[in-house]
Amino acid sequence: MNIPFCDLARVYEARKTIIDEAVHRVLASGKYILGEEGKAFEQEFATFLGGGFAAGCANGTEAITLALWALGLKPGQKVIVPALTAVPTAAAVVLAGGIPVFADVDINTGLLDPAALDPNILKSVTGIIAVHLFGQTCDMRALKQLATDHKLWLLEDCAQAHGATQHSKIAGTFGDIAAFSFYPTKNLGAFGDAGLVYSTNEDLIEQVHKLRNYGESSRFNNEIYGINSRLDEMQAAILRGRLPSLARDNKRRQQLARIYLEILQYSNVESLDILPGNEHVYHLFVVRHPQRDRLMEELAAEGIGTSIHYPLPVPAQPAYRKYGYAPGKYPAADQLCREIFSLPLYPELTEEEIAMVGEILIRKAEELNNSNT
Repeated sequence: MNIPFCDLARVYEARKTIIDEAVHRVLASGKYILGEEGKAFEQEFATFLGGGFAAGCANGTEAITLALWALGLKPGQKVIVPALTAVPTAAAVVLAGGIPVFADVDINTGLLDPAALDPNILKSVTGIIAVHLFGQTCDMRALKQLATDHKLWLLEDCAQAHGATQHSKIAGTFGDIAAFSFYPTKNLGAFGDAGLVYSTNEDLIEQVHKLRNYGESSRFNNEIYGINSRLDEMQAAILRGRLPSLARDNKRRQQLARIYLEILQYSNVESLDILPGNEHVYHLFVVRHPQRDRLMEELAAEGIGTSIHYPLPVPAQPAYRKYGYAPGKYPAADQLCREIFSLPLYPELTEEEIAMVGEILIRKAEELNNSNT
């Protein structure tokens, strides 16, 4: 058996015609940077989110950085970041000149826990980054209320939640501004790096358009400081080709996830909870087990690929310990990072493959359990 954790070759083969046509269209146009494909994708993705404005950029990390600059983040200002997230969330804050202030997550979902946001901490920060992790949205009603009460901006990191909803409202439309990554493994993936910033506030997006291109308002007219973070035409065209099938692909992810969930009912391997009102789009299918590392080794021996998202809370990473890390400071994130791992789940997998992974998983977990008794 060989079921890789992710197989991008399968992704390409399933969409070969659409992708090849997009690539050839761009090559024939002779326009590769800031052309019509990028503009069209910005409009189409904003429409997908229900209207508003968008600015494509080079990658998801810089999407967060550009969003922070557009919000007016000043050097040394503090920003709430969940302790359990991909490092790029915190890296973007540092790149923007800010200081990440880490907060613990909910032990059952892995999402930023509004109850962990101490009022005294909120008084010291300028904003909150809500990371919609693994494919579902944070408790946005609670986070929006906290942001309003403390006069903070709210930025959504939607890298893992393309199309996820909460009470029928789509991820990216709750806060002041949102950042998206289109890394190849995402629900809507490019074939290289790509990102986007979205907001219903046109002024914020106009600012991002300048910031991503050296601060230019027009050719060689640099009104503000900016960087080079442009979405290239090739990736924009590929994303345009893939966007119409995103909803269908998300439904496929949900169908496959239901097979896992049904199988897991009969084991001591736990899935993470789904918040009430959430429609989960399963960017990742994450499970927990107290003997995570041994279980992953057993699965690898059977030819099943797995991964850990993530092995350490960000504040425990060597580069980020200076931002106030102490052992036991983030107990939920610490425990989850010891126990969680991700199973293969992408639209190109078959129901039979998912069932085989699930059945081997519970068999190996039972064997481990029996060996300990």
